[in-house]
Amino acid sequence: MDRIFTVGVVAVQGAFEEHCSALGKLGVSVKEIRSVSDLSQNIDGLIFPGGESTAQGKLLRESGLFDMILPIIKGGLPVYGTCAGMVLLAKRIENDERKHFAVMDITVKRNAYGRQLGSFVTTGDFGDMGKIPMYFIRAPYISSVGKDVVVLSSESGAITAAREANMLVTSFHPEVTDDLTVHSYFLSMIS
Repeated sequence: MDRIFTVGVVAVQGAFEEHCSALGKLGVSVKEIRSVSDLSQNIDGLIFPGGESTAQGKLLRESGLFDMILPIIKGGLPVYGTCAGMVLLAKRIENDERKHFAVMDITVKRNAYGRQLGSFVTTGDFGDMGKIPMYFIRAPYISSVGKDVVVLSSESGAITAAREANMLVTSFHPEVTDDLTVHSYFLSMIS
C-alpha cells in the first residue's frame, strides 16, 4: 500500500484553504501550519500560499515559525511557493529590499503584472506536462535564475514557474483551478 503523505500548508495569511482543498483531492493528509506547535508533527512537504509576502514574512517571524522552517528547507524538505510564497523563497527581490527565507537562486519582481486590475487568466505549458490554466493575481514574476534553476513555464517572456533542488515556485495560482497538475508535480518531488 502506498504511504499517504502529510503536507503542511502555511496558514498565517493568504490562500491556504485552496491549497488544502487541492491536496485533499489528491488523497494527501494536510496539516495547516499556524504556530510552532503545528510543526511538531512530521510533514513530508510544505506549501507557502499566495497572499501578501510582507505580511506573511512578518507573521512567520513573530510566531517563531520562520526560525523553525528555514533549517528544514535548507535540509531538503520539499517546498512549494505560489505567488507571495515565491517571493518568500527568492534570494533576491528586485523592487523590495526585504529578504525572507532567501533560499532559491532566483530574482523576483513583486506585483510585476500590476495591481488587482492587472490580474488575468491564460493557458500555458508547465514543464513537459502540457498546457494548464494559469491564474495571475497581482502576480510577481522571475526576472533571472541561477545556473541550477530549471524554468518550467514562461508568459510573455517572463519566467512564471521554476524549480531548484527541493524548491518549486509559481507566479500563478493553480489552487484556484480544478487542474491538479502542479500539485501532482509537487507530490512527485516528495516521493
